[in-house]
Amino acid sequence: MSELTVPVASWRDYLEMCKPRVVLLMLLCALAGMFLAVPGMVPLDVIVFGLVGIGLVAGSAAAVNHIADAQIDARMARTQARPVAMGRIGTAQGLAFSMVLGVLGMLLLYFLVNPLTAWLNLGSWVGYGIIYTLFLKRATPQNIVIGGLFGAAPPLFGWAAVTNSVEPGALLLVLIIFAWTPPHFWALALDRKEEYASVDVPMLPVTHGEAYTRLHIFYYTLILLVVSLLPFVIGMSGWLYLAGAIGLGAGFVYWAVVLLINKNPRAPIETFKYSIIYLMALFAVLLIDHYFVVAGGVMPLFELTT
Repeated sequence: MSELTVPVASWRDYLEMCKPRVVLLMLLCALAGMFLAVPGMVPLDVIVFGLVGIGLVAGSAAAVNHIADAQIDARMARTQARPVAMGRIGTAQGLAFSMVLGVLGMLLLYFLVNPLTAWLNLGSWVGYGIIYTLFLKRATPQNIVIGGLFGAAPPLFGWAAVTNSVEPGALLLVLIIFAWTPPHFWALALDRKEEYASVDVPMLPVTHGEAYTRLHIFYYTLILLVVSLLPFVIGMSGWLYLAGAIGLGAGFVYWAVVLLINKNPRAPIETFKYSIIYLMALFAVLLIDHYFVVAGGVMPLFELTT
């Protein structure tokens, strides 16, 4: 390849390696964890340094994913234009970039937030960047279920950044995202089944068929609906959140049923899109409810018992 045709990386390529849309959703969940950890305002320095540090570590793990999956990405229409897959960023450059992001993020969290938050983020980095990306993704159709735990941790990061502790409320938020992850990703896997099959990634629709996957999306959506009600059950949230969780959950169940009936060819991608809206809206309602309860002078049972 001549020098004139060698791909040249831009800052946009490095930004894309960080999977900014995914990281922004993670940061929203982390921010929710911060505010739900306390009845009042979170210190500004915790918000700034916490979110920047969490974002940098998450971006570092995403960059490792780009590097490890470069050959797979190059063969899939959804990902073939990614910078590493296209050769605009080499493996050595990508690893150096990932290392800089990860180390900088860890230092920010360790020294300007608290060591617990830093170690939790490191554990998640290893889980997603190494265990999921290099092993689980290629080893089992339950890759999303098992690996989902690593991606479900952002609310715990935010909570720990404020309280310097791991508490039941934070773990419940993690459980919600953990239950959300399989129907979210399996819906996308249904839409991209042929691509995953062509690169030998054992996603559930490839290994067990579409009907089996649709049924399990329905099961997990029901589980998610039940789990999403637990903040109200334990007194962590109020009636406003309960109404929002039921309404949003009903929307998710609707799309799961549409998938199950299998008469709408766009149902998989529409379910995937709705799942993103669902998670963002659920945490937004949880935050609104939290401060509505506090403003009304009502102390949730959860705060009285922890």
